[in-house]
Amino acid sequence: MTLTVEATGPLALLQDLGRPGHAHLGVPPSGAADVGSHRLANRLVGNPEEAVTVEVVLGGLAVRASTLVVVAVTGALTTVRVDGRPTCSHCTLTLRPGSRLSIDTPSSGLRSYLAVRGGIAAPATLGSSARDVLSGLGPDPLQAGDELRTGASSRPLPDTDLAPPRPSDQALRLRPGPRLDWFDDAAWGLLLARTWTVRPELDRVAVRLEGPALTRRVTDELPSEGLVRGAVQVPASGQPLVFLADHPVTGGYPVVAVVDERSCDRAAQLRPGDRVRFRGDH
Repeated sequence: MTLTVEATGPLALLQDLGRPGHAHLGVPPSGAADVGSHRLANRLVGNPEEAVTVEVVLGGLAVRASTLVVVAVTGALTTVRVDGRPTCSHCTLTLRPGSRLSIDTPSSGLRSYLAVRGGIAAPATLGSSARDVLSGLGPDPLQAGDELRTGASSRPLPDTDLAPPRPSDQALRLRPGPRLDWFDDAAWGLLLARTWTVRPELDRVAVRLEGPALTRRVTDELPSEGLVRGAVQVPASGQPLVFLADHPVTGGYPVVAVVDERSCDRAAQLRPGDRVRFRGDH
């Protein structure tokens, strides 16, 4: 079974749950930027959660089915069209042979996830088919004319064919990072009290924020230390950034805080110009 890609929008990547455990080789974990939405899309079509999906940035993806296929689109709240007829995201859809599915630009959020029953077959590197934009590992970004081959599934479909989308306006939860003591006493309160604006330089590596500068108490050079998804690093400008799935494995700027896993998914849906607040677990 195949889906033929007719349009990709700004960016469409194959993603799964990534390749954790290779940091000692300098390889980031990568995988879906919004892990919860990736897992949900797969569950809606009866796939294992680790099955490959298509991660779509700001809509624009269009695919045509060669055979009967069951699909679901989750993530950013958007309109999904089947042969031009509008339907919803976060539900199970059946495409007949020749049917065309397209994803509109989301009304809010950044990334959508297309799952296909049976999973999408893709070559693996270090045990994963995820595209890592930092290292270049994984399949190339999708292009018009690409064919997505799918497998057969013996798993039953779930009892529900609709899942409510996740609220998008919640604060990002974080806890103190390993170098909070490198900042002055006002830094933690400032991080929590202010509303931050997402800067235009946005990718799968990090969400870069704009607001009042966080002032360092310790100005010494910091030897490179390990990084994780959700690390809030503060470079010399004092403007924090939140690392996402394709973060580097080490960094030389202090990490003032760490965003929790669920909030990392919400961070992955932020768009340039969005305003965001933090909630602390101190």
